[in-house]
Amino acid sequence: MSITDSIIGQKIRSMRKQMGYNQADLAKLLGKSLRTVQKYESGEIQVSVSMINELAKILNTTSTYLLGYDTDDKPLECLSDFMRFLFELEKVKGMEFLINVKRPPRDTAWECSLTFGGKSAEHNADICLFLEDWNSMREDLADGSISKERYDKWKDQTLAYYSSVTLGQQNE
Repeated sequence: MSITDSIIGQKIRSMRKQMGYNQADLAKLLGKSLRTVQKYESGEIQVSVSMINELAKILNTTSTYLLGYDTDDKPLECLSDFMRFLFELEKVKGMEFLINVKRPPRDTAWECSLTFGGKSAEHNADICLFLEDWNSMREDLADGSISKERYDKWKDQTLAYYSSVTLGQQNE
């Protein structure tokens, strides 16, 4: 049993009780055995991401909450918070990016961007896939193809999926 599995189990138990379900009720809703739910809650077995998503739906919470990932621990309050985050990107092993600057008079507009080469470093492919999906979801939200609720659900499931991918920090 890992600490993470134990934390997930505690959160499942807590939310189950908040919803007024006993373990047998939850097992029936999930289509699982009572013993499986008991093992989830005790941390004896690892809960798959797809099961976390199903549990979040049934328990009226988010996948990221069940995984113990706190998405609201410190909001960006000022521009320096955002800039500090960008400086932190420099420290991540397995992630490489370029800073592109276009500025008049050489260019027609002033534009700056970060570029992640899809195959240049360990985590870059995941970043590129995420940015591609995010762009698509933002466009769908803007043109009304999806609801804000659907967008928020996608965001939560994406964060839950990647919450187990740890980033190594380079020596400073």
